[in-house]
Amino acid sequence: MSLNRRHFLTSAATLAGALTVPDLVWAQAGKPAKSFPIACNSYSWVTFYGRQHKNWMDDPNASLTEFTQAGLAAYEPAINSADEVTKLLPLLKKYGLAMHSLYVNSTLHKADEAQKSIDSVLAIADAAKAAGTTIFVTNPSPIQWGSTDDKTDAELIEQAKNLDRLGSELRKRGITLAYHTHAPEHRQAAREFHHMLLASDPKNVSLCLDAHWVYRGSGNSQVALFDVVKLYGKRIVEIHIRQSKNGIWQETFGDGDIDYRRLTSDLNALGVRPNLVLEQCLEKESPNTMGPIEAHKQDLAYARTVFASLLD
Repeated sequence: MSLNRRHFLTSAATLAGALTVPDLVWAQAGKPAKSFPIACNSYSWVTFYGRQHKNWMDDPNASLTEFTQAGLAAYEPAINSADEVTKLLPLLKKYGLAMHSLYVNSTLHKADEAQKSIDSVLAIADAAKAAGTTIFVTNPSPIQWGSTDDKTDAELIEQAKNLDRLGSELRKRGITLAYHTHAPEHRQAAREFHHMLLASDPKNVSLCLDAHWVYRGSGNSQVALFDVVKLYGKRIVEIHIRQSKNGIWQETFGDGDIDYRRLTSDLNALGVRPNLVLEQCLEKESPNTMGPIEAHKQDLAYARTVFASLLD
């Protein structure tokens, strides 16, 4: 269960057996400031399926049937290529799922790789137009996963420049780029995290607040999390929702280490209505008492209560 999302993205099989995309014309989703239905990211399902020794989306129909049985109506997939979007679109239509947002990888700190990465994301954006997707979440790649090496100042400057450029190109396509972090960006006084936001234009780069990664990356600190909200709250267009108890990810979203009621109150005070995306993942020490359908049903029910004022 220690797989990270980027490792999943680069190693998972593409959607086998999916149909070719029909001539779809779907209505555009609302702007991020409007309330979306609560969505769920694919990575939480990856971890639950992994515990059952299965692979998420090996059988797309079986996987998305379980997804909808949990009561979910909006899906945030992790996408590697435009071809994956093309295969996914008819499945979204078949199961009545919205795709207001999606997650993409990017390598932006190396000048010789950045353009290739940007071109790939823009091709995904063009493919996703039919679904009305309006938010692209990205966490620029670290130097190497699992390494404690930090990017140099020159690499951070290069990355911020390319992140802003990607956001500008996506904005031309009606898409908001939401910068996302895991733990590494919060090392060394969170220099990488802060520079990406301070060196980019807010019109081009918004924030996907992964509340638990900010919390964990800052040494399990709610002080750090709510300071981030105070500093950059107006740029938050999406929240990834995960909870832990005593630092360990739980099977379901509920009361725990992070005060999500306070987060809801703070966002209301800022007049921000982000896209809410469940990502209650498993790790080695997580409880093991239920399967993915029941767990996600509970996640959804609790989220509707805690975030009720953001869903009006």
